[in-house]
Amino acid sequence: MNASEERTALHESGGTEWDRIATSQQFQDLLALKKVFIIPAFIFFCVYYFLLPVLVGFAPKLMSARVIGTVNLAYLFALSQFVVGWTIAWLYLKAAAKFDVLTREILARVGVRQGGE
Repeated sequence: MNASEERTALHESGGTEWDRIATSQQFQDLLALKKVFIIPAFIFFCVYYFLLPVLVGFAPKLMSARVIGTVNLAYLFALSQFVVGWTIAWLYLKAAAKFDVLTREILARVGVRQGGE
């Protein structure tokens, strides 16, 4: 059965293409793969982000320790959050390229035409 016949049969049975895609094992694997990256990255970033005010509140002497001139650990920690944010974004871009490939494979398997092609 080709993709057109599958769509016709699916339409006649009352289902939609989306239902078929969403219940496919490939799609479920894609969602699981995304969760493996997104959830730990989100948790890490939130913990790292809120660690600064927690440390400033509960360990002010540690965070006010001078490192270079008037620059203390709190300033360095705050600046490091930019680096961490950009690093997570860069890692997500690399992972998203893999997600996109898997998405194209799923759509090709189902026979959905993709925009721009």
